[in-house]
Amino acid sequence: MNERSMQHSGKSILKTLYARHSVRTYAPTPLDSTTVQTLLDAAVHAPTAMHEEPWAFVVVQDQALLQRLSDLAKPLFVEEVRHRNAQGAGHSFDHFTRPDFNIFHGANTLIIICAKPLGPFVAADCWLAAENLMLAASAVGLGSCVIGSAVAAINIHKVKTELGIPNEYSAIAPIIVGVPSGDTPASARKEPLILSWKK
Repeated sequence: MNERSMQHSGKSILKTLYARHSVRTYAPTPLDSTTVQTLLDAAVHAPTAMHEEPWAFVVVQDQALLQRLSDLAKPLFVEEVRHRNAQGAGHSFDHFTRPDFNIFHGANTLIIICAKPLGPFVAADCWLAAENLMLAASAVGLGSCVIGSAVAAINIHKVKTELGIPNEYSAIAPIIVGVPSGDTPASARKEPLILSWKK
């Protein structure tokens, strides 16, 4: 690869990285299996400690199942937030108590990154895979968003059974993916907080 093509490639990667943001409104357009497979292939190219590659994936595109999962997850998450707020956390999630609110924001594809919790870096590996997946989604014009509020519900035994997650696996990173509906502005970011820079 010559210097010019390397510079072009680098600019393209940075453009994708800065374009990625959480999308919370989706068109009803379904994702085909080839597109989903492309995202999974990107995910497994993430860095992994000691080359363990601990990740495994569940793809949910059944809209009725996503609705049931949302309905189950909301009260669990509200209770978790109330507990955290009692300890001094300050976020409000009142919209989670609305019957019409769906935690998956109308996306028709949920990809759950799972792993056996056997090593100290398993969760980190899965989150690195999640970032790869979301960057790949951004690169092909799709939106994505991590749905942390679904984790507790997904890890309930009966839910894991329905989703086909073996008992020895835990859900770590649930991510919705889909075609964005309209423009979603990116959130502003703070400047990097540099605690130290020793030269």
